[in-house]
Amino acid sequence: MTNFSNSRFRLIFSGYFSISLLFLGCANMQQPMGGPKDITPPKVVKETPSNLTRNFSASKIEIQFDEFIKLKNESSEISISPAIDKMPIFKAQKKILDLKLEQAFEKNTTYTINFGKAIVDVNEGNILQNYSYVFSTGDHIDSLSISGNVKSTITTVPLKDVTVFVLPIGQDSLFGKKKANIFTSTDSAGNFILKNLRENTYRIYALKKPAAGGDRIFNPNTDEIGFLKDSIVLKKNIKDIKLNVFKETPSSLRNLADKIEADGRILLVFNKPVAELKIVYPVSLDEKKIVEFSAKKDSAFVWLPELTFDSLKIQASDQAKSAITVTINRNKKDTYTRAILVSDNLISNQKLKPRADLVLSLSSPMAEFDVSKMSLLQDSVPVKGFSLVKDSNSLRKVMVKFAWRPNKTYSLKLADSSFTDIFKTKSKTYSRKFTLDSDDNYGNLSIVAAVPDTTKNYLVQWLNEKQISVRTDIISTNTAIKYQTYPTGKYTVRVVYDANKNGEWDTGNVRQKLQPEKIWNYEKVITLRANWDVEEKIAIPADQ
Repeated sequence: MTNFSNSRFRLIFSGYFSISLLFLGCANMQQPMGGPKDITPPKVVKETPSNLTRNFSASKIEIQFDEFIKLKNESSEISISPAIDKMPIFKAQKKILDLKLEQAFEKNTTYTINFGKAIVDVNEGNILQNYSYVFSTGDHIDSLSISGNVKSTITTVPLKDVTVFVLPIGQDSLFGKKKANIFTSTDSAGNFILKNLRENTYRIYALKKPAAGGDRIFNPNTDEIGFLKDSIVLKKNIKDIKLNVFKETPSSLRNLADKIEADGRILLVFNKPVAELKIVYPVSLDEKKIVEFSAKKDSAFVWLPELTFDSLKIQASDQAKSAITVTINRNKKDTYTRAILVSDNLISNQKLKPRADLVLSLSSPMAEFDVSKMSLLQDSVPVKGFSLVKDSNSLRKVMVKFAWRPNKTYSLKLADSSFTDIFKTKSKTYSRKFTLDSDDNYGNLSIVAAVPDTTKNYLVQWLNEKQISVRTDIISTNTAIKYQTYPTGKYTVRVVYDANKNGEWDTGNVRQKLQPEKIWNYEKVITLRANWDVEEKIAIPADQ
């Protein structure tokens, strides 16, 4: 019996062992998992004929890479300079890119095939950026270059993936449908170099599209542009070209959106600031309209006492007095419900900024308010002595004034009909509970700005960490600018050289070869700490 049990045990153990080996063998056959992601673009291993070949006469070019490649957006990314009538036939297969040349080339000419961002690896799509293949049909290869750097005009930050291109002076096609074929892209430091150029006179541009790449044709509605005012006479290598890109104000006024909202308020959005709105049909509504522009004046709300029209025509004009007419049609069955919505200026966690008024904003222009229908509680106890004052700059805002105290909880309650708008609409009940924010979250700063020229204007912009301007001051003399009770954090200062003294930054115009107004960014980051009074001395440099 024992021998039988031992034999049986050895048989079972042998079976389990064999199965384990089988699983281990299968496991060994699997591909290893994980590992670092491939971020390396394809590398050129061999070019036939060799790059920079002179007396070129081949009908085919073969380029070999170190990994499998494919072409992406070849029609828009690949170009040949000088331009030819018939592009080569491109064929990517495994690690080889073949170019079949379809036409004869001019004698004694240097040609550059610029692949832009067309060559990518198959697995990860890593881009071989700015690769070019150069050859000459004569004894000489053009070898001149132009290099430099591209930055944002506003932030002065170097820009990556901006397309930089030159156009021979006799072929300046920036506004045409023909793509520039002598181009490159900036690196992460904003640097660029255009190589294998011939002696010529060029215009140079930097083009920033909403998305990297693009068709290399300037669209003023969406693109940012940078350029040199004067052309470049290229006879030797040129370095340190500085291009600053900007978004120019559209030359012609255009309506981007319009609608009648549920409460009858009309919204209009434009592509540039608007100076005036006028109702041209029905004309009788023009004198009855109320208009409120946004801070940038590129959008507006319009209120009308009656909404019975089938069609409404509003004429909008800009500072240049160019005008367009916006037509708004409505269905006779459309109905609108007048309503007053109330909002306020409380910050996060229902806090009121120290030494500030509680500001109530209505969704429609206010006619009157009734304080008797309003109550204010301090720690659940009714208080008196608060008052409401209309904002002189807005028909929709009112300030609640009271001696707010720290460590107290306030509750503002508005009964029905506390507010009445210009259409006799009454407000609904509204309540808001809040506390006064602590001074520990705020600081004070004084910027002592020294100007280089008292005959000129300077716009001093105070920017938060998101580079959003929270305040702008216009100065022309040495001035101490006081920033009282601002949230703690990091801030920067930007100065606009207001050449035309209109109180705003004026962008450039590429057609007119006008550069934007100059901007200077103070390099130091100013840290505002709680309960600190900081003084910062800034010497604005002269406009260069």
